[in-house]
This record gives sequence, C-alpha cells and structure tokens, in this order.
Amino acid sequence: MDTQKRLHENISALADGELADSERELALAALDTAEGQAAWRAYHLTGDVLRDQASGALSDDFGASLAARLAAEPAYVPAAAPAGRAADPAETPADVILP
Repeated sequence: MDTQKRLHENISALADGELADSERELALAALDTAEGQAAWRAYHLTGDVLRDQASGALSDDFGASLAARLAAEPAYVPAAAPAGRAADPAETPADVILP
C-alpha cells in the first residue's frame, strides 16, 4: 500500500475514533501537512453529510465548478440490447437495469 493512501486511511480512522494507538503518532504527524488537514476536513464533512448534519454552505463557485465538470463528462451512450431482446425505444436506462 502506498504511503499517501495509508496516511489517508489513518486520518479517516482517527476522525472516526477507530485508529489503533500504534498508528496515532503517524496520523497526527500527517495532520501537520496541508494535505493532511484537507483530508481531515473532507472526512469530517463527509461524516456530517452522512449524518445529515452538514451546514449546507457551499463555496461561491460551487455551481460553476460542478457545471464545468459535468460538461466535461462524456455523453451517455446506452449499450446495445442483450441478444434475443429487442430494444424498446420508450425504455429508459433505469428500466433496463430495474425492470
């Protein structure tokens, strides 16, 4: 496992109160870095959202950033119908997955 991934896992476990004592010093050292602090904030924000406790405050440029990222995504192209099954033009992708 690479070091960065391990540090992020340790920070996540520390945020969840599940970090082994033997790993605590390494995680606390990682929190002295900008990346470690960003990971700490991200894990706490994720936890808040999962617990429905997020403040709801988004950055000023969130909407524009999300729109740009969505515009950069490739267009959805449905897969061909499985053999022996004719495609129904009224069918949505969700209908195919969840009949």
